[in-house]
Amino acid sequence: MTKNGAAIIDGKAYAAGLRERIKAEVPKFQEETGRTPGLAVVLVGDDPASQVYVASKHKATIAAGMESFEHRLPADTKQEDLIALVEKLNADETVDGILVQLPLPDHLDEKAVVMAIDPDKDVDGLHVINAGRLANGEEALTPCTPLGSLMLLKDQLGDLSGLNAVVVGRSILVGKPMAQLLLAENCTVTMAHSRTRDLPDVVRRADIVVAAVGRAEMVKGDWLKDGAVVIDVGINRLAPDPGKEKGRLVGDVATAEAMDHVRAITPVPGGVGPMTIAVLLRNTLVAASMRAGLDKPKGL
Repeated sequence: MTKNGAAIIDGKAYAAGLRERIKAEVPKFQEETGRTPGLAVVLVGDDPASQVYVASKHKATIAAGMESFEHRLPADTKQEDLIALVEKLNADETVDGILVQLPLPDHLDEKAVVMAIDPDKDVDGLHVINAGRLANGEEALTPCTPLGSLMLLKDQLGDLSGLNAVVVGRSILVGKPMAQLLLAENCTVTMAHSRTRDLPDVVRRADIVVAAVGRAEMVKGDWLKDGAVVIDVGINRLAPDPGKEKGRLVGDVATAEAMDHVRAITPVPGGVGPMTIAVLLRNTLVAASMRAGLDKPKGL
């Protein structure tokens, strides 16, 4: 807890617990099917941040007791060669989840690559079929960051039914699926963005605020209703202070100001970020279970 009773939501601790629950379910899957769930990650090029992400995903997958298949391709890989690899992974019965690390080099068509992934192995939840399933209230593989955000909200608030939620940001990665997940929890949802008129007033009416617009500390403390719960998805690096090599990381919410108003808020870093890989593992196990004709593991 912090001043005025506002709580910092510990995404790192929640993610660690989720990973342990996944790890406990893997042997049950192995006993039922005689095999181990498998996640294939494809990295094209040598982007340093992407390399770090892929290494983290590999380590977490192995730690959860699942198979990890890495495919590293040169930056000049042709579109048809990348699609051919995806199709090979679609047909591979040892692979339950396929993730192509984004962004791809500029000459590659990200949308076409995502569309080539079998929707039942689309653990990033970006295929239009999964987006449609989510919109229709059907069982769907859901993008990791919004699903992780929902888990943190339900852990804080329990039943979300009837609450007013504002999602600031309309990306297909976070904003749009986040709104669908909140609707499924019977929230009253407003989709807002940088061009929303009277944005502070719109945000001020919300019991739940999910900030995912990609602008450093855009959401000010006095935009927030007293007692709101805030999920800050943004991660932005400020210009470095004099004498420093790197600027500090901040979210889309001015956290220090927000503390005077909110009931709880995710920090940056250490809030939503750790949830993303944990939910990726969850999606892989869920995809494996669905492909094997098993019920979705309870508690995930």
